[in-house]
Amino acid sequence: MEAWSLSGNHPSVFLQETAKEKRPVLNCQLKLSNFTALAGKVHKAKIRADYAQLRPTWNNKQTPQEAHLDLLHKMRSMDNFRPKRSAILNSTMLQYANNGNFHQAQIIWNELINSSFMPSVQVVSCLITAYSKWGHFSEVTKILNQISSRKCSFSWLPQIYSLAISCFGMGGKLDLMEMTLTEMVSKGFPVDSATGNAYVIYYSMFGSLMDMEAAYGRLKRSQILIEEQGIKAVSFAYIKQRRFYKLGEFLRDVGLARRNVGNLLWNLLLLSYAANFKMKSLQREFLAMVESGFHPNVTTFNIRLLAFSKMNLFWDLHLSLEHLKNENIVPDLVTYGCVVDAYIDKRMGKNLDFALDKMCNLDDPPLVATEPLVFEVLGKGDFQSSSEAFMEFSNKQWTYRKLIRTYLKKKQRSNQVFWNY
Repeated sequence: MEAWSLSGNHPSVFLQETAKEKRPVLNCQLKLSNFTALAGKVHKAKIRADYAQLRPTWNNKQTPQEAHLDLLHKMRSMDNFRPKRSAILNSTMLQYANNGNFHQAQIIWNELINSSFMPSVQVVSCLITAYSKWGHFSEVTKILNQISSRKCSFSWLPQIYSLAISCFGMGGKLDLMEMTLTEMVSKGFPVDSATGNAYVIYYSMFGSLMDMEAAYGRLKRSQILIEEQGIKAVSFAYIKQRRFYKLGEFLRDVGLARRNVGNLLWNLLLLSYAANFKMKSLQREFLAMVESGFHPNVTTFNIRLLAFSKMNLFWDLHLSLEHLKNENIVPDLVTYGCVVDAYIDKRMGKNLDFALDKMCNLDDPPLVATEPLVFEVLGKGDFQSSSEAFMEFSNKQWTYRKLIRTYLKKKQRSNQVFWNY
């Protein structure tokens, strides 16, 4: 794979799709508010007066498609309507596209692209997003070809290429994404960090590990840093395949000394050892992390505590709790779960208070501050799963102390039922 051209100071153009409520299909009486959204500086009262010239001529027996074609014909013949025609057509086209009426939207798009009007980046972006939402990726390709073949060049064309790459990727169309990126580079447009990272993310979601690694290699050769979301996506792909050794290699290749992603790289490295309960390697890398100047956070401690809890290493568990307390790190629901599960599993519930005395927030509202990727590897303990169910189905003002009491009562009742039978 060849590297991309460097992005330099090119701004981020990875556009985010905003979820909007679906609107009803456009009827014969086109709403004024839908047209004025993109009308620019056109005065609202003037538009209302212009619509008054058209509305009486519409036939209520017409279908929306017939009414629209009739409207196009009348707009072409009215000289005083020309300054506002582009804004009205844009709004109508987007209404049709968002509601799945692609034939009508295509008629208006052809009307715009073959006229002297210059479509704006907002309109083209909304149209591409609407087509992608409905899975019409061939129309997205057609739009790209149409605007890139215009004699006049659009300054925002790189943004549209980046948006198309994102849309193809989200739809799992990796071949179209690859083709669009290649075309973008061939036209001399730089690939910025957001687009390059999105390229890797979509390969990690829908491609094979080999394809994902090739995409990451292409990103590296282009001297673009993989960012936090890209790191998480690649790591999740390795975790799904239980390739923890490859995960460790990837993290070291990214660079454990990077500080702009916090403790993420070190935490994932510790997780790769905890997954196979390689406790000596886990402790060694934890010490290396501290010596490198990184301060452990709640995720760092919970990875170790989960491993100690599952291995019933109570001495290490208590030492980690003391270390957590000395670092002034606030325990979360996962931390409590490690302690409670370890003691209950060994039928040492009466000694639970000895460990809970080290906790500083027993009367605080419960929360989970641990990186979700941890649960993909080590799962959730019984206490955490039960507590989340308690909080979901009860409106009580829960605290960690109340959750522990409720959980212990539940375990006591279940044990009584077991012995009675």
